[in-house]
Amino acid sequence: MSDISSFEITNKWPATNPDIIQLYSLPTPNGIKVSAMLEETGLAYEAHKVDFSADDQHSPEFESLNPNGKIPAILDPDGPDGKPLGLFESGAILQYLAEKSGKLLSTDPAIKYKTLQWLHFQIGGVGPMFGQFGHFYKFARDSCDHPYPVSRYKNEVLRLLDVMEDHLGKNQWMNGDDYSIADLSIWPWYRTLGGFYEATNELELQDYESINRWFDLCSERPASKKAINIPPRE
Repeated sequence: MSDISSFEITNKWPATNPDIIQLYSLPTPNGIKVSAMLEETGLAYEAHKVDFSADDQHSPEFESLNPNGKIPAILDPDGPDGKPLGLFESGAILQYLAEKSGKLLSTDPAIKYKTLQWLHFQIGGVGPMFGQFGHFYKFARDSCDHPYPVSRYKNEVLRLLDVMEDHLGKNQWMNGDDYSIADLSIWPWYRTLGGFYEATNELELQDYESINRWFDLCSERPASKKAINIPPRE
């Protein structure tokens, strides 16, 4: 294994075992995605809590690995050609871990790209739109009482949910027949709508029978159950 001590982030979050993947995260939807992936693959890793209340994500050490100042990020001491590799952006990390482990992303080109299209559906649509809806619906009521932001993002969330409901009404999983990084990337965001954002009634989530059938299957996976508390908030 390569030495990771030259990475500045290890000064703030020292590695107990520098020979395994270092995860810098918090159990938000994007953080859960990568924690669940690491659990699914069985790759050895060590989780470090990036404390938002302490603004850890904007510390010089964290931004030395992710200049965008967002979780999650990883540092793999055994990257390509045996050299250490730091990565940020959850979608890129999921694809990297899938290819490294040979799990949750088919090597069949047609299935692979079918999976990646739904991964990008989450990255470009589900994550940003669900997040903006949640912000204005739950957190910005006192500072922004105009109905437009909630209405605008609610309508887009409903449109995306309709796309998913139609697709999952015809398919077991997002890529068709197999659980993949596409499912793994989307279910934490759907979980947040009815959980953290408390929008079950507002969005009438109970009516999405196919999504809820799929969501229950995703949530019951052992890796999913572990990931919702990695790293522990307390």
